[in-house]
Amino acid sequence: MPFTPTDYLPYDFANRRHIGPSPEEMAEMLQVLGVETLDELIDQTVPASIRTKEPLEFGKPKSEREWLWYARQVAKKNKVFTTMIGQGYYGAITPPAIQRNILENPAWYTAYTPYQPEISQGRLEALLNFQTMVSDLTGLEVANASLLDESTAAAEAMTMAQRVAKSKAKAFFVDENCHPQNIAVIKTRAEPLDIEVIVGNPDDLDASQVFGAVFQYPGTYGHLRDFTAEMEALHEAKAIGIVIADPMALTLLKEPGAMGADIAVGSTQRFGIPLGYGGPHAAYMACRDKMKRAMPGRIIGVSIDSHGKPAYRLSLQTREQHIRREKATSNVCTAQALLAVMASLYAVFHGPKGLRAIAQRIHRKTVRLVRGLEDAGFVIEPANFFDTITIEVGPLQGAIFKAAADQRINLRKIGKTKLGISLDETTRSDTLKRLWRAFGIERTDEDLSPEYRIPENLLRTSDYLTHPVFHMNRAETEMMRYMRRLADRDLALDRAMIPLGSCTMKLNAAAEMMPLSWPEFANIHPLAPADQVAGYTELVEDLSDKLCLITGYDAMSMQPNSGAQGEYAGLLTINGYHRANGEEHRNICLIPVSAHGTNPASAHMAGMKVVVVKSAENGDIDVEDFRAKAEAAGENLAACMITYPSTHGVFEETVREICDITHEFGGQVYIDGANLNAMVGLAKPGDVGGDVSHLNLHKTFAIPHGGGGPGMGPIGVKAHLSPYLPGHPVGGEGAVSGADFGSASVLVISWAYVMMMGGAGLTQATKVAILNANYIAKRLEGAFDVLFKGKGGRVAHECILDTRPFDESAHITVDDIAKRLIDSGFHAPTMSWPVAGTLMVEPTESETKAELDRFVKAMLSIREEIAAIERGEMDAENNPLKHAPHTVNDLVADWDRSYSREQGCFPPGSFRVDKYWPPVGRVDNVYGDRHLVCTCPPLDSYSDEG
Repeated sequence: MPFTPTDYLPYDFANRRHIGPSPEEMAEMLQVLGVETLDELIDQTVPASIRTKEPLEFGKPKSEREWLWYARQVAKKNKVFTTMIGQGYYGAITPPAIQRNILENPAWYTAYTPYQPEISQGRLEALLNFQTMVSDLTGLEVANASLLDESTAAAEAMTMAQRVAKSKAKAFFVDENCHPQNIAVIKTRAEPLDIEVIVGNPDDLDASQVFGAVFQYPGTYGHLRDFTAEMEALHEAKAIGIVIADPMALTLLKEPGAMGADIAVGSTQRFGIPLGYGGPHAAYMACRDKMKRAMPGRIIGVSIDSHGKPAYRLSLQTREQHIRREKATSNVCTAQALLAVMASLYAVFHGPKGLRAIAQRIHRKTVRLVRGLEDAGFVIEPANFFDTITIEVGPLQGAIFKAAADQRINLRKIGKTKLGISLDETTRSDTLKRLWRAFGIERTDEDLSPEYRIPENLLRTSDYLTHPVFHMNRAETEMMRYMRRLADRDLALDRAMIPLGSCTMKLNAAAEMMPLSWPEFANIHPLAPADQVAGYTELVEDLSDKLCLITGYDAMSMQPNSGAQGEYAGLLTINGYHRANGEEHRNICLIPVSAHGTNPASAHMAGMKVVVVKSAENGDIDVEDFRAKAEAAGENLAACMITYPSTHGVFEETVREICDITHEFGGQVYIDGANLNAMVGLAKPGDVGGDVSHLNLHKTFAIPHGGGGPGMGPIGVKAHLSPYLPGHPVGGEGAVSGADFGSASVLVISWAYVMMMGGAGLTQATKVAILNANYIAKRLEGAFDVLFKGKGGRVAHECILDTRPFDESAHITVDDIAKRLIDSGFHAPTMSWPVAGTLMVEPTESETKAELDRFVKAMLSIREEIAAIERGEMDAENNPLKHAPHTVNDLVADWDRSYSREQGCFPPGSFRVDKYWPPVGRVDNVYGDRHLVCTCPPLDSYSDEG
């Protein structure tokens, strides 16, 4: 394929950084595929009926240098004030060792969700530390490995309470002292589930009328209250008690478990996580042991490996939405793993004494502030507090608010006559002086007594963080080495290709990531005044415009902070549209059997009834069955949910027909954006008939997965749906997360990606993603059957390899193949989905030909080992596949296997010098479920070698 120097323009990104194969390598790959040009391959793959007519264009792409300069200019438009707004978001200090070694380290931020435990032991240990930290601080036995944010965690707690409560009541009580965004998201979640929400004073709680109740601790205005009496009343009525608790406050305050709470939720943002204009932040949930099987999200457990050594794994209902589908209790794609890792290491870094000292400093400064205000005659409430106070200022509210802003301090307006002030670990003595000055007070604080303003009965008496991991030597040398040891146990994108179908594990470029740590993006409160966030406003509006152009939609909401949340928000938008048209009865959602497991779970959460549509023999949606079920639904059809290209890795020719049938019966078309990486620049979901789509920015648009979060799932809609998009969490309707722009700080990554790629670069990326997938499918032809292909005999950006015949011929399962790939230094492709017993491979456009060839070599070697078993040349049980993965311990231990150490430990595709050694052998999942341990085990359970 001829090329000129201009093929490399812009010099450093679209063709030289992000897209893996060089022009010369592409020519070689196209030759293997038997086509002359990349466009010829695309014509054979993507139906002409859905192709866009005009090229994707939105200005000249920027080089890395140009982008970073431009981003600096936009960042400067944000004004970084001292934030004292509180309301669930606080200034926090990220220890530089954690910032550099975790947040800015691709070994951590490029990792995938730990579904393959043998290559995820490092992040699993960090997440188990997180669970232990949460369990200790809340005083409850079991915690999960994080949720999206505090508001959605509170909503999850409500639905969990409904599942486990023995009460038959239909209502749920919400403390009026909860943060406004928490109340808003709870109301949104409750409405489609027909849950009546009662917001009121805890003094007015009638426990007999509710299945559960939630209380904020401390309250949004600073009040402290012991909820023991309320918990007793709820339990008497067979209802569930929930506390939304600030974990920093819990280092000083009586824990929810000691009050009798059944569930505790909250945010760990204060544990070293930047404000980020609202996120990402790791929420938590903890509960009593008897309720653990009803808990949403991911739970890390301790099991054993094939050598009987302790090993971590995901446990319980971790992937239940793929099994239970519309009966799933929640979406498992609701975690913030990277942020949970940071929070857990913040606790390791400081230890219990350090955390308590931080909380004491926060409280003492709050007391000093209050003393100064009281001495000047201001009325402060409440009398007892941790870090937040409310001040009655009458008609002076506006003047004091402005005077504080002149001191570069943001306060919270409460009603028309009050101001709220929240302190945090960033508050300095100088901050207090500037704040007093805003109130017309000139004084120092040296003479102020720092007595506690916490009542005796609410002071914590129990120990926490007693496990040795929280008492390790906190010299930075030791911390640095601990974080490195954990990272070395994992296999992330910085080591090897992660060829997961529908997960698009592509490059997360360093230039895209750098602005995340800039104060102008990191240290902005989500409720900061509009004149202080001009940079964020420009970023969000420009990215929204570009995403609309890419997708063919008319409006975007950036609020959903995960792909699953995007699905949910899209369906709620459809509900709002039908309701506005007087068609509330529309409640049926058609979903193909091949759909993502999150789809039916989201539909259930949105109050819809799921009707499953069959697949045809070639994997496409069965159009006749779809039409029959649309006709049967009739005027009750609310929506269909389809994925395009299909989950089977094919561009279906009938997508427009599916959309037309849905519209014919008055439904709306939801197109899942999981596979948008195969469409950008070639086709637009909004042009082929879609009414709404969520976009996985953590897939197609380069936000890293971070070991299972952060993610962003904004939704694009056609104009007729735009009035029903999620409203602002404070004062709006239909909020789905706690901040208006979700995990806003990571939007800068996707913005950088589209700015540096440009329209032509994005289109080229799509084409090369399709090229790479077809190259792998062709190279493996004859060794593995590719289950589904399009009309032109091509796959889209992913392909499904059928491994089921090997179970019959050699008793080799898809698990065996996945674990054997670890020996070659690869993360396994997606296993057993959407077809049981298969592997779905997606190489993305970022992988070079050399890495694709290495993967092919490993897979062909595995096929030859299977053939040896089939021929009887290798034992059916004592073989490299059954014993995989092989550890260093295997290498040096007594060898009683029918194959050599060389074959077992150094299969084709593996590196010899830079070999990845899994830290544990194959993990025993059955043992882990039978012996559930979800907090850090005692250190004596490990040998010196382990």
